[in-house]
Amino acid sequence: MLLDGKVVIVTGGGRGIGANVSRVLARHGARVAVVYSTSKSKAQTVVTEIAKAGGTAKAFQADVRDVDSVETMVKAVKRQFKRIDGVVNNAIAGRQHAPFDQATWTDYQDMFDFGCKAVVNLIRAVRPIMKAQGGGRIVNIVTELWNMGSAEWSTYLAGKGAMVGLSRSLASELGPEGITINMVAPGWMADEKVDPSSDASIRFGQTLPVRFHGSADEIGNGCVFFLSDLARYVTGAYLPVTGGRVTQMGA
Repeated sequence: MLLDGKVVIVTGGGRGIGANVSRVLARHGARVAVVYSTSKSKAQTVVTEIAKAGGTAKAFQADVRDVDSVETMVKAVKRQFKRIDGVVNNAIAGRQHAPFDQATWTDYQDMFDFGCKAVVNLIRAVRPIMKAQGGGRIVNIVTELWNMGSAEWSTYLAGKGAMVGLSRSLASELGPEGITINMVAPGWMADEKVDPSSDASIRFGQTLPVRFHGSADEIGNGCVFFLSDLARYVTGAYLPVTGGRVTQMGA
């Protein structure tokens, strides 16, 4: 129970990788604030699953791109759980994949809003709480594509690149306050949208050094490490969770 008693906010926590992260954190004892924007039913499903497994979670609504919405949500989480120990910045929406000549400025703006603006909004909202408590943990969900530079992902990488730079700078700036900021970089993970028994999933797994297609729970495991006291001496780190397809230094 590496996170026993800790309170963690997970944005986009009701679907995709965020849902897996929420469930994994709860299994390690965290009380999880499952934040959603529009997918209330999905967030509530995750909360119910966590409760049935013996954990603690509650759904909270917020548009993480809106500073007032974020501040309202953070105050509600603090009222509910009395403290905030960690944040997982995971939420994203919009067109992430498009050829350059088809991508619009709105596509780039959407990715920047989630990769930078949303992260700034939430860190600014929780920073005073964490500082008063003596520290806290921030985990930003980036991407293996940061290393790979794949074609037709320029919108997505514009936002995730901003998240990487922000993470590294703030790790230095907020470290003296006891706030660590680290990054988990997923590969293509088997989440609710993927059938791991499909031919495509099996073939993909066989291309990896580990020879299997990893569940999105592996991203949750990476987050558990960074949110726990095991990582108290780690900040500014970039952890590829990709089955070996990407290493720290590149593809």
